[in-house]
Amino acid sequence: MSSPGTEFFFKYQGLGNDFIVLDRRKSGRDIDAETSRLLCDRRLGIGADGVLSLLPSDSGFAKMVVHNADGSIAEMCGNGLRCAVKYLVDNAGERPERIEVETGTGVLVCSPGYGKDGVTEVDLSLGPARLVAPNLPSGATSQPFLDAPVPGYSGLRGYAINLGNPHLVLLDQSLEDAGRLGPELERHPGFPDRTNVEFTRVDADGLTVVVWERGCGLTQACGTGASAAAVAAVLAKRLPADAWLRVTLPGGDLHIRVPSDLSDIRLRGPAAFVFTGVVPDLQGR
Repeated sequence: MSSPGTEFFFKYQGLGNDFIVLDRRKSGRDIDAETSRLLCDRRLGIGADGVLSLLPSDSGFAKMVVHNADGSIAEMCGNGLRCAVKYLVDNAGERPERIEVETGTGVLVCSPGYGKDGVTEVDLSLGPARLVAPNLPSGATSQPFLDAPVPGYSGLRGYAINLGNPHLVLLDQSLEDAGRLGPELERHPGFPDRTNVEFTRVDADGLTVVVWERGCGLTQACGTGASAAAVAAVLAKRLPADAWLRVTLPGGDLHIRVPSDLSDIRLRGPAAFVFTGVVPDLQGR
C-alpha cells in the first residue's frame, strides 16, 4: 500500500536500453545525482541505464531531463525520448499525430506510431548534426574532426559529431573493442565533456554498431549513437544520404535518415512499457 509522499516510477525500454520515468510535472522538482545513482543501481535500486525526469514545460508537452546511471546529465537521449513519448501519450487519453518535448538540445518534434495497446514506435527529430561544437575537438580548432587520427591511439581514426551530446564514431572498428577502448576514449582530452563512442561496422545494407555510452558504459542500444554512426557513414560516402538506413545494435534495429545537409536527423524505433512500482524513500528529494 502506498502512503502520502510515495512516488510512483515507470520502467520503460527501447531495444533493451532501459529507463526509469519519474513524472514530476506537478511538483516541478528534479532529482539529484545521488538519487539517480541509487535508482539505477541494478543490485541496490530498481536498475536502469538512466532516469528520465519529466518536468513542466512552457514550450513542449513536457521537459525531459536525462540522468545517467553515474549521476551525470545527458543533453539528449534518443531511446529515452521515445520512452518518454510513449509514457506521455499513453497516459494522455488521446492519440496525437505529433507532440513536442523540450530537451537539453531544444524542443524536438515526435510522431508516435500506434498499435492496439498504445504507442509502439516513435519517429522523432534529433535536429541538426553539428561538426563544430564546444564539446568536440573542433571546439578548439574550429575545424571538423572527420576521418581524423585520434591523438594517443596509433592507427585509430574517427569522426566527432554533436547531436546535442558528443560522439566519437569509429568506422570499420572491431565491435569487440568496445569494452576495452570505450572507457578510455570516453574520457579522451579532446572531448571536454566526455563522449559517447561508437564502434561501427559498415554493412552492404546498413550498419552494425556497439556503443560505449558516456556515463553508462556498454548498453543494448543508443539512439543518438546509432544516428551519429549513420551521419559518419554518410559523410564518408559509405551509405547514401536522404534514405532510411538500418542500424543494428545489440538490442535490435533502429532506422535513421540523414539528409545531405545534416539539417534534421531523424530516428525511428520502438518503445515498450516494462513495469511500474513505488519508491517511498524519494520524499524531499
